[in-house]
Amino acid sequence: MTSNSYKEIGSLAELPAPDSTGYVSRYVFQYINFNLAPQYVAAGHFFTDCCFLGCEIPSEMEGRIGQTCLVFPRMGRVYNVFRGKMYDGESLYEGYDPDNDESFATCFDSRVYADYMAKGKECNDIRETLGRSLHDRSIGDAMRDYLDRFDERQVVAVMGGHALLRTESSYRDVVLLSKTLTEKGKIMASGGGPGAMEATHLGAWMAGRSEAEVDDALQILSESPSFRDTGWLRTAFAVRKKYPQVKYRSLGIPTWFYGHEPATPFATDIAKFFFNSVREDVLLTVAKGGIIFSPGAAGTLQEIFQDAAQNHYETYGYASPMIFLGVDFFTREVPVYTLLEDLMKRGKYKKLLLSITDDRDEAVRSVLSFTDPATC
Repeated sequence: MTSNSYKEIGSLAELPAPDSTGYVSRYVFQYINFNLAPQYVAAGHFFTDCCFLGCEIPSEMEGRIGQTCLVFPRMGRVYNVFRGKMYDGESLYEGYDPDNDESFATCFDSRVYADYMAKGKECNDIRETLGRSLHDRSIGDAMRDYLDRFDERQVVAVMGGHALLRTESSYRDVVLLSKTLTEKGKIMASGGGPGAMEATHLGAWMAGRSEAEVDDALQILSESPSFRDTGWLRTAFAVRKKYPQVKYRSLGIPTWFYGHEPATPFATDIAKFFFNSVREDVLLTVAKGGIIFSPGAAGTLQEIFQDAAQNHYETYGYASPMIFLGVDFFTREVPVYTLLEDLMKRGKYKKLLLSITDDRDEAVRSVLSFTDPATC
């Protein structure tokens, strides 16, 4: 990855050669053990304007690291502070055995959450807060590298409640909606948790398969409808094993701030953050292809108004669609759509691209009319 003319080095095989003057400049070395590269160390290179993140540096090399370099220790955290890539189901749940539900308590994700809670969400320990900040910066950087591979309007998000059961018809609607959009070339994103968020990534995971196979996956998951049920994670891994995914991708953006809600392993790429404020802003920002809002509670309402503000001010250059899936919910039970329409008429909001429907196919068309108008 090249960022602001700095190149990241994540393995011994990538170690750069010096320039003609013998200097190595503008590199970011991540978790490199230079003790394992004695020939490189003995070559006598000088380093200037480099960053050494969690590296092991032999004493004979220390004197050749210039004052313009930054050197950060490994910091001894439960997690990798300088992680060079996003998580996935395997790395986030490392140590989890689907044949043993109790192993969830000791897997990587659970250990990080336990440490996070033990130190406190509002931690005052400077080493811990610095570690969390550096971790989130690394994850954000890896996520930006990932998104640079796609047109920004191809990223579409689904927002909705974590309490949505796998057995509810609206869960299936989100699955099929997400499946269709993924097959149309969209990168589906969500908060990466259970409920409507999981449905988003299950749909992307099942892209390219038949509706009968989707229903079979839903039948497997129905054993544990809620994330609070024993077997929620086990059944997800069972679906992953039966229906492996190697072609389509989706982006989950969960947070340890809500770590009691497990992250869905159906997201192929997972940017998990410590700071929820960072995570919320990132999630709304990346969805430049539009956001589909399904019924939810306080968190979903917060996201609706935050997204409305971004669109009103065209914070990122233009407004993206806000599509509400659930007419009765968003006009009667929680009449936020009605409120936004009224505020638009009175000029309190401008530029909002609002639509509402009960039909998932209509929601798909609303997305495509913005991202791929020629196909509509």
